[in-house]
Amino acid sequence: MKKIVALVLAMVMVLALAACGGKGGNLTFTTGGDQGTYYGFGTVLAGKVSDKSKTSVTAITSGGSKANIEALQAGDAQLGFVQSDVGAYAYQGTRLFAESGKVDNFSTVAALYMEQVQIVTLDPNIKSVSDLAGKNVSIGAAGSGVYFNAVDVLGAYGIDADTGINPTYQSFGDSVEALQDGKIDAAFVVAGAPTTAITSLAATRQVYLVSLDDAHIDQLIAQSPYYSKNVISKDTYGMPEDATTVAVMAVVIARDDVSADDVYNFVSTIYENIADISAAHAKGNELDLNFAASYGSVPYHAGAAKYFAEKGITVPTK
Repeated sequence: MKKIVALVLAMVMVLALAACGGKGGNLTFTTGGDQGTYYGFGTVLAGKVSDKSKTSVTAITSGGSKANIEALQAGDAQLGFVQSDVGAYAYQGTRLFAESGKVDNFSTVAALYMEQVQIVTLDPNIKSVSDLAGKNVSIGAAGSGVYFNAVDVLGAYGIDADTGINPTYQSFGDSVEALQDGKIDAAFVVAGAPTTAITSLAATRQVYLVSLDDAHIDQLIAQSPYYSKNVISKDTYGMPEDATTVAVMAVVIARDDVSADDVYNFVSTIYENIADISAAHAKGNELDLNFAASYGSVPYHAGAAKYFAEKGITVPTK
């Protein structure tokens, strides 16, 4: 009889544990290049979720937003970082996904922070986007989210990205090396500031970020509502003055077939441990629950919606 009672109690404990936070799986989280914010912050998030929940998350480097969506589509990953505009392009089958077609087998997990369009240069005479005309400028990998951000910003100033500048198509790290070597005059970097690649450059050189004026920012937002005005403090990279630019959201997405328990564990662990995450990475200071639920271009995953509902926030789901 004692053995039977012990067996029943053990089963009850197993069921209770399973109900608490849900059973967990092993998830691959595609981020970005090793000198970008996606990878640095993604590694912190993955470690925290793995330590504090039953879901194990492994953050890996990748080619960025478009590559992450393609990895989810192929089943090579379960979670990924995307720029908010790129996520919309995939879901609608436009711009980066106009030829390959729409991808809609993913859902939103949370919007984490703003990532700024940073136009970095070592030349103090480049003060406006207009000054980039005819210059050697890195505009991100061909067909990347950064490329289309560069197209949008340059276009707002009447500069064609293919003919109005001498474009090169480089990663953040390669762009920094090219700046140091004098091979390019400026580079577009779209990532949350401070960005590792630019911080490394600022450690040895005086860097400048090119500002956008309000009139062109308003024009850009009117044409592409994914953008919002953003100011980068001069203290970020030891600059002479603040830089005014535009930004998009950094969003985590998940394949639709990832379990609700795992997505719930991911979201709840992050937003219940903001202080610990902030101590490990500066972007943790930007985590905000209402902001997390504010991405409107792609419906939310059921696991994320469950957590937001517990906090009194309703998000759209499929």
